[in-house]
Amino acid sequence: MLLTPWPVMVRQLHIVILALVLCVAPGWWSGVAAAADPGFARFLAELWPQAREAGISRATFDAVTVGLEPDYKLPDLILPGRPKTGAPAQAEFVQVPADYLKEASIARLAAAGQKLFQQYQPTLRGIEQRFGVPATVVLAIWGRETDYGRYRLPYDAVRVMATQAYVGRRKDQYRTEFIMAMKIIDEGAVTRQGMRSSWAGATGLTQFLPSEYYKHGVDFDGDGKVDIWNSVPDALASAAQQLVNKGWKPSVRWAYEVRAPGNADCTRGVPELSQPIGQWLREGFTLARNDKLSASELAEPASLLQPEGIYGPAFLTTKNYFVIKEYNFSDLYVLFVGHLADRMTNPQPFATPWAATKQLRTADVEAMQRGLTRLGLYNDKIDGKAGMMTRSALGAYQKSARLKLDCWPSEAVLRSIEAAR
Repeated sequence: MLLTPWPVMVRQLHIVILALVLCVAPGWWSGVAAAADPGFARFLAELWPQAREAGISRATFDAVTVGLEPDYKLPDLILPGRPKTGAPAQAEFVQVPADYLKEASIARLAAAGQKLFQQYQPTLRGIEQRFGVPATVVLAIWGRETDYGRYRLPYDAVRVMATQAYVGRRKDQYRTEFIMAMKIIDEGAVTRQGMRSSWAGATGLTQFLPSEYYKHGVDFDGDGKVDIWNSVPDALASAAQQLVNKGWKPSVRWAYEVRAPGNADCTRGVPELSQPIGQWLREGFTLARNDKLSASELAEPASLLQPEGIYGPAFLTTKNYFVIKEYNFSDLYVLFVGHLADRMTNPQPFATPWAATKQLRTADVEAMQRGLTRLGLYNDKIDGKAGMMTRSALGAYQKSARLKLDCWPSEAVLRSIEAAR
């Protein structure tokens, strides 16, 4: 009896197993083969010269890109044969203030912030002395961005930035962010696995893009590297440095809650209209808390903010309000951070409650913005966000159409704008 050599038997066995697999699951092999994206692989390979020029080692480049695949489920992509997707509807742009600025959330974060203030007191005092930014403000940013580090960012930052650089709406921006992300990893500030992010690539305890990391990052704990992922001193000092670099004024509050007089014109609530706080008070605005302001405070320029039009609280916002807004371009975000910072030293909520207003859908706000643009009343972005410029333009339309002046987008006003010629 002739015996088949052992190596031949093994090869034959492998062939039989593969045949069985293909018979049982004929789509399996094609799915594996289709998993690789040749275009994406070429895109990554073409990045090497730029990465090398940025000082990234070949070993790091290969380690980061090997096996990397795009995430086509991300928002804000332009994919052939598919409808263009936009950024997801962020809560700060689609929720009414009462929903975004929930008292329970602010109270919880303020209590946690007070404990962290005690825990990191030497660090926070050092940040205040060096940067002139209140400790409560940087704590509030940390709390808003990642719940003081308790929130685990859901995305692989490298994959996010590579995908956005490949098929995103802002390819050039994210190409740079992707290169800088690899540079951060190459320098050893964070591991490849440790770089988690939001869907847009913001990473770390206080949510920086890689370019912001290099512009504003601070090694505050003195260990020789800027670590915004694991070092609380570095993350908070970097947030303070970013505010300073964007124009933070020391010893100036972010805003003052006020009560508007009955004859107040809500169309004046735009950043360009700024006058001394004392002038606003002479015009009938009153401080909600009856605070006594110093001469320098009364002379400080401020703009009117009425987030719900004539409904809900009103604020006189200083330059520092708009500096925080550079961190996240949303009035509700700044109100959350500013009020949370205040609540760490003062337990009082907003003096005027938020009204139970209804927010229009993003598509409806975009339609309103297009209509106001057509009528020559609005010349800002068509972005579906009812910010200061949109509310002011809406108020101007209400004046011209002799409608109730409230500077708040509603379905009735939208229908009126669409019918106007």
